[in-house]
Amino acid sequence: MNDWIDVAPADCLPEGGHVVTNLDGIPVAIFKLGGEFYAIEDACTHDGAEIASGRLDGDEIVCPRHGARFCLKTGKVLSPPAYEDLTCFAVRVADGMVQIRDARWD
Repeated sequence: MNDWIDVAPADCLPEGGHVVTNLDGIPVAIFKLGGEFYAIEDACTHDGAEIASGRLDGDEIVCPRHGARFCLKTGKVLSPPAYEDLTCFAVRVADGMVQIRDARWD
């Protein structure tokens, strides 16, 4: 998939905020941290539950179900019970709009 998908106006997402959207049937959570945007699959790799509602701790997200921690910038798992990284998606701001794309199949 090469097409960028519009998510939301960049100025509508507050610092530390997030929005969840759908990208070809995959729930994707987009976060704004330090003025930058990061996009991850909204599914904890431990049990598949949504993770976007988890607590933010700097650039880490803590799964609301079992406490696994992930880096929002890289998707890297930082603590059990998860052992697999989160899938990250390409994200950019174009013409004031946050956009995402799935670059895994390029």
